[in-house]
Amino acid sequence: MEKLIITAAICGAEVTKKHNPNVPYTVEEIAREAEAAYKAGASIIHLHVRNNDGTPTQDKERFRVCMEAIRERCKDVIIQPSTGGAVGMTNEERLQPIYLKPEMATLDCGTLNFGGDDIFVNTENTIIYFAKRMKELGIKPELEVFDKGMIDMALRLHKKGFIEGPFILILLWALMVEYQGSQGIFCLWLKAFPRMLLGQITGIGRYEMPLATMAIIMGGHVRVGFEDNVYISKGVLAKSNGELVEKVVRIAKELGREIATPDEARKILGIKG
Repeated sequence: MEKLIITAAICGAEVTKKHNPNVPYTVEEIAREAEAAYKAGASIIHLHVRNNDGTPTQDKERFRVCMEAIRERCKDVIIQPSTGGAVGMTNEERLQPIYLKPEMATLDCGTLNFGGDDIFVNTENTIIYFAKRMKELGIKPELEVFDKGMIDMALRLHKKGFIEGPFILILLWALMVEYQGSQGIFCLWLKAFPRMLLGQITGIGRYEMPLATMAIIMGGHVRVGFEDNVYISKGVLAKSNGELVEKVVRIAKELGREIATPDEARKILGIKG
């Protein structure tokens, strides 16, 4: 079975220190959490950045200093900035970090209700525009999907040549659906992925580790981290992103799945050095 790529989503745009005091805001905190995840076995750091007061930002210079600080501590890790930003940001605000020419960046494949009146808007034209800009800059997209329609969108854009394979498609699962009623669908989706689609699973909150385990067993890849879940076990806050990665590594070892290094992840994903 293919080696397991672990992505660490170390802070996100919405979770705060009120949820877990170890959520990183400052450059130093972000670098510390990236290092903890990397040393534990993560080959990709999924990166949002914050101002020092914790407010999310897509500012290019903030991304630059955070990425430089991460590289000082984790020289070969893949840094994957988010172009999702936060609800309400414009397309150009969201795209700022790609002009630093990272190896990867996220590409959201559809619009989503975030709850209440919050809508995360990604029209087809927005998705195509983001895909074109990433392709021009030689950036490997990580495709974020929340439902079957977004998977279909990704496949359609691949067929039209906007996205080149192989690429990693991340299922952010149980954000707006009940896990218990969707396990069968989850299994069918993961099995049905074409070869150029590398399925990576993110379970939100208490679903994080059960879904990570299913992904490991079925040959998929895994994302964990404070963006998606701040607990290491029921009622116990995780001390770091590294602790969450360590738990995935332990599960993978028990199940006989080897962990990919950053360079092995690059090979799997077709990222050219």
